[in-house]
Amino acid sequence: MKFCQQVKGLEIFAYVIMSNHIHLIIRSKTEKLSDTMRDFKKNTASKIVKAINENNRESRKNWLLWLLKKDGHVWFWTEGYHGEEIFSSEFYDSKVNYIHQNPVRAGIVEKEEEYLNSSCGEIYGIRKEKLELSEY
Repeated sequence: MKFCQQVKGLEIFAYVIMSNHIHLIIRSKTEKLSDTMRDFKKNTASKIVKAINENNRESRKNWLLWLLKKDGHVWFWTEGYHGEEIFSSEFYDSKVNYIHQNPVRAGIVEKEEEYLNSSCGEIYGIRKEKLELSEY
């Protein structure tokens, strides 16, 4: 995501990274958002497969590589993405709340601001997050 911010004009307003999915409120300043997402997914999938392949301590390496590589392609992400246009401040606020409540609903944390892979801490003014956030 940092690469897409630096090179592709990606703006991130809110995010949460869960173990099996991510939620983002984003916009692309320079490209079509679908192109940015395609490149993000392609880049991250290849880096994940490379990390698995190079990790000699990964006991499930063969199984993971078999699972992720089909017909000469890497299949890590599901196809497409479920974009919704933000049309009001109320809708934006509801989506930010939904995103930040993901780890709470999953039982990982009691309070949304406790989850480290989320924009919540920065939005609440608790800590600086790993990704640069844009202002809505």
